[in-house]
Amino acid sequence: MDFDIFQQVAAVDFSDTYLEARQKFLTAAPRSKGYRCSVKGPSGEALFTDVAYFGRPDATKLLVLVSGTHGPEGYHGSAAQLLFLRAKFHEELPPSMAVLLVHALNCYGFAWDRRSTAEGCDLNRNFIDFSGPVPPNPEYEELAEHLVPPDLTEEGIRRAEAAIADFRQLHGEDAYRAGSYRGQYTKPGGLFYGGSEPTEARRTLEQIVADFDVALRDNVIIIDYHTGLGPYGYGELQCEQPSGLKGYERAAAIFGPSVTYPDLGTSSSINLPGTQDEYWQRILGDRHTYVALEYGTYRWSTVLRDEHWLFKYRPEAVDSELGRQIRNATKRHFYPQKPDWNEMVLWRAHLVHRQALAGLRS
Repeated sequence: MDFDIFQQVAAVDFSDTYLEARQKFLTAAPRSKGYRCSVKGPSGEALFTDVAYFGRPDATKLLVLVSGTHGPEGYHGSAAQLLFLRAKFHEELPPSMAVLLVHALNCYGFAWDRRSTAEGCDLNRNFIDFSGPVPPNPEYEELAEHLVPPDLTEEGIRRAEAAIADFRQLHGEDAYRAGSYRGQYTKPGGLFYGGSEPTEARRTLEQIVADFDVALRDNVIIIDYHTGLGPYGYGELQCEQPSGLKGYERAAAIFGPSVTYPDLGTSSSINLPGTQDEYWQRILGDRHTYVALEYGTYRWSTVLRDEHWLFKYRPEAVDSELGRQIRNATKRHFYPQKPDWNEMVLWRAHLVHRQALAGLRS
């Protein structure tokens, strides 16, 4: 792909709405299979997770590209999938290889510019085994009412921030990060809520895996596109704890030493329960390699607090002027819509795509 073509891709393939992104995907992959969501979009439109498969049905090696796990993070993921198709990688597959593109896994969150699912869950905390005890997070229990306070007046915010500052001073930054980001299963409507059962989006992914016989493959590489964590425009390849050190080593052999892993202290993330990798590890074990391609945007702000406050305490206002303002701020945080950011993240995605295909070939 020459530079002029790549500039065109950077300018054209990003969308401004879920519907625009979906139409571009269906145009690029007209034989896609749609999985309809039970919830509608802001204008009453039907929402779908769309899936495109390329290659022989019996291919033993599979590349899976997943966009939209976290709602507005799907803007980049969709563009990256379109870039993959525009590069025509799917037209050059040997008989042993296939590609599965999962577009807008959390289509509800994508359409509503909400990181959570329709159930108010963080999908990347929802893949635990709910037949057993849920992971505890005592730090969150202490922080919950301050992280998403019911009162967002100036005085209410001041009280919440003071309580959070006291917690950090008393317990330290590691406890604060664990309480804030690790995930929790006791406070619906709160930050990083993992749910009490599998969400519809999770069940959709499980159905896709069954429909396309993913669990029968000998070698599966999964790239799950994310945004919002790390330096602006940088794409970090994060491994997750469920795959263990072996999973990290498989990823590093494919993508190089830029791959990170929380247990080694190299990741900008922390160990999390219920990630998508927990699901892939459960069904594929050592036959899979999972990476979250995480692109930095801006320093962490109040967007998630405001989003959760809106849907928890003011659900009737989600499509009012206030609601649209809050949702748009969430969108802008996870999708900066800046030319430099767009081009940076697509160059990195193009590299990671080529590395993944080379890893399957070898």
